[in-house]
Amino acid sequence: MKARVQIHVIRDIVVLGALVGAFAVFVTAHVTLALGLCRRTPRWRAPVAFVVAPLAPAWGWSAGMRARSAIWVAAAVIYAVAAVVDAR
Repeated sequence: MKARVQIHVIRDIVVLGALVGAFAVFVTAHVTLALGLCRRTPRWRAPVAFVVAPLAPAWGWSAGMRARSAIWVAAAVIYAVAAVVDAR
């Protein structure tokens, strides 16, 4: 019984680490995408993409910021999966 409780505690710690890490990477990628869009024309895309989050990787991809966009999407997917696992 004690080992089963320890497995759940370890799983919770791993999921929490994944949530925190993915969220940190997601926010960092989102801000860097918005700043990158600010340096490219049309500049109005930067504040819009900052507020409407799904536009950031789409416009970033079309502006040539493919690595940032891929990191944004990967972090969002990892966060979503960790949130689903945490909800169980």
